Amino acid sequence: MGNPKGFLEIKRKEAGYRPVRDRIGDFGEVEQTLNTEDRIDQASRCMDCGIPFCHWACPTSSKIPEWQDAIYRENWQEASKILHSTNSFPEFTGRICPAPCEKSCVLSLHNAPVTIRENEAAVIERAFEYGYIKAQVPKCRSGKKVAVIGSGPSGLSVADLLNKAGHSVTVYEKDDAIGGLLRYGIPDFKLDKHVIDRRLEIFEAEGIEFKINQDVGGKVSFNELESKYDVVCLAIGAMSPRDLPIEGRDLDGIHFAMDFLKQQNKVIRGDEFSKTERISAKEKNVIVIGGGDTGSDCVGTSIRQKAKSVLQIELLPKPPEQREQNNPWPYWPTTLRTSSSHQEGCNRRWAISSKKFEGTDGKVEKVDICQIEWTKDANGQFKMNEIPNTQETIEADLVLLAMGFVHPVHEGLVKSLDLELDARGNIKTSDTGQTSNPKIFCVGDATTGASLVVRALSNGRDTAQSIHQFLEV
Repeated sequence: MGNPKGFLEIKRKEAGYRPVRDRIGDFGEVEQTLNTEDRIDQASRCMDCGIPFCHWACPTSSKIPEWQDAIYRENWQEASKILHSTNSFPEFTGRICPAPCEKSCVLSLHNAPVTIRENEAAVIERAFEYGYIKAQVPKCRSGKKVAVIGSGPSGLSVADLLNKAGHSVTVYEKDDAIGGLLRYGIPDFKLDKHVIDRRLEIFEAEGIEFKINQDVGGKVSFNELESKYDVVCLAIGAMSPRDLPIEGRDLDGIHFAMDFLKQQNKVIRGDEFSKTERISAKEKNVIVIGGGDTGSDCVGTSIRQKAKSVLQIELLPKPPEQREQNNPWPYWPTTLRTSSSHQEGCNRRWAISSKKFEGTDGKVEKVDICQIEWTKDANGQFKMNEIPNTQETIEADLVLLAMGFVHPVHEGLVKSLDLELDARGNIKTSDTGQTSNPKIFCVGDATTGASLVVRALSNGRDTAQSIHQFLEV
């Protein structure tokens, strides 16, 4: 704790975003950076609390006070080392994590927490700039081989730790590039893909083997793959999207959010699509159904594609601006969240139910909606009720379904393995991540349902430890 009065003398200062008029013209990262002096000042605001609630709230149990102090002393190498002790890639979480640590910072009691997430991103970028992050090839190999199916944050975390432990790791990815949700589910304006490629170069230099276009359970036989490895770890995510099976759902112009986002990320990479394949918001009235982060990403992408208008609707009621009494600090605040995309020109509506899609010549043109209210029944369960005489029709040339994901895709690999599933359709595992097949482990969203990148990362590291112990027996 370099400056014991830092939190008293220095106000919270965020880097902020590039001006709206500039950023909506490209897909470059929207967040700006502070200069070194300001960043050090922000780190000095850490109080070195007797009980670091930030550490408690972080899924990776990041040693936040310790690396804030290292920043204050301008020891970027030490800060990077501390960060990497619990996180395989802070450059990802430093950009896209919703920062539960900040919500639990003691200074959040005054709505001015330490800028932990921004500080994390600053540390890792300095570490790369100064050459502190280099490939560290294991000095010896165990002779054990592990296959990781899926290359999202949980899969990469598993691969990183098991490789560092000396096991030979091969990552199989069904898409044409490594990264999973990081690569194709998150827009470049939040996470530029060179950030992923930079880390992958290090992983490859350290000995991790990556194989793309490998549809395991489809064109690639799982039995043949399994015979080559001592352990297989499934990191396939929860990629089965929640649908909206109402009248008119089969009209053209209604797409799942991930199809829209993935295609745009490919376009930025240089891929080309025909007019019939291209999902474009240009000069269209866009309706995004779903109020979460994926919906927000659809909003920002639609605006950059020059949509005529963008409306985001949500089934749940509008959250409060401030914490309510039943949602105290240091727990996660169920309050209204406004992203950089929302600030760029989006209308938002809450407690709206979609009833019907309308269109002509097979193309969507309108959505029939109504307002709803939420009440509790005798058992305390929430119940949705339509409000009479609130029906209306809104124009829609493009509808993007961003209502979340229900469970991992069952068709193909999961069904062929006949693994035990839980009540929600996720792959059931023990506390160690082991499935009903003792040679197969599972990690991340495939076991829990869709969640945060930082939670998938943390679960990957925990499961890697379990796999290592399994291999050592």
